[in-house]
Amino acid sequence: MVLRNSSRNEPGLFLAGVLALLVHVVFAVFMFFGLNWKSLPPEGLVVDLWQDWSQPVQPVVKQPPVKNEPVPSEPAQQPKPTPTQQSVQEKSPPPEIASSPPPKKPDIVRKEKSEKSEPVTAKEPPQEAQRKQELEKREERELEKQRKKEEAEIAEAQRLQREEALQRQREQEVLAAQREAQQAAERARIMDEIAKYRTMILAKVRSRIVMPPDLPGNPMTEFDVTLLPGGDILNVQLRRSSGYASFDSAVERAVFLSEPLPLPSNPALFKEFRNLNVTVHYHE
Repeated sequence: MVLRNSSRNEPGLFLAGVLALLVHVVFAVFMFFGLNWKSLPPEGLVVDLWQDWSQPVQPVVKQPPVKNEPVPSEPAQQPKPTPTQQSVQEKSPPPEIASSPPPKKPDIVRKEKSEKSEPVTAKEPPQEAQRKQELEKREERELEKQRKKEEAEIAEAQRLQREEALQRQREQEVLAAQREAQQAAERARIMDEIAKYRTMILAKVRSRIVMPPDLPGNPMTEFDVTLLPGGDILNVQLRRSSGYASFDSAVERAVFLSEPLPLPSNPALFKEFRNLNVTVHYHE
């Protein structure tokens, strides 16, 4: 059996294998340098900015991240392909260039403040603040003036009350003195009237006495006389004897003979004469 030479039977098989190997090498080199040319831009760093809220809030201008453009490196010089390889490259479709993945989003995300502070009120313009202060000062002055006026009115009212109280006290003192003077005058008048009627009673009794003759010295006798309204005699009682029965009896008879005894016309004075004391001396 005679073996046939495969290389002689298929003369283009070797050339096709060489071209296929060359295409794979070119594709590998292109993929290696093409992927290394692409560099991802650096991820932007986001930080939280804290500011004193007592100061006016200034808007934060976010600077866009600066992308570092990759500097393409010069490709290595490749050997010029042979006419056969060039025709093969023209016939083979160009390899697909892998697109770079999108940049990842940064893990640090700007956080909003959880506890919201009270909204910062916008500052009032200087003229408005000054006008408000002047208005408040004017109101304070008005209130102070009103307060002083009320205090003055209260003090004046208190002064008038004190003066009225002193005036009433003086009037009461004057009235009391007048009443006392009137009462004293009335008492003096009553005492004078009582004394006058006592004198009249004694004079009437003495006018009715028949004196016993030749009594030594100046004997004195005393009787308690109970009177009725109008001057009538209810009872006569010897209180103190003169030591001479004739003189005592003469005085007792004169008291009964003087009935009715003179009394004042004021009934209120009768109590001063109801129990009357009559004292008679032998010689006046």
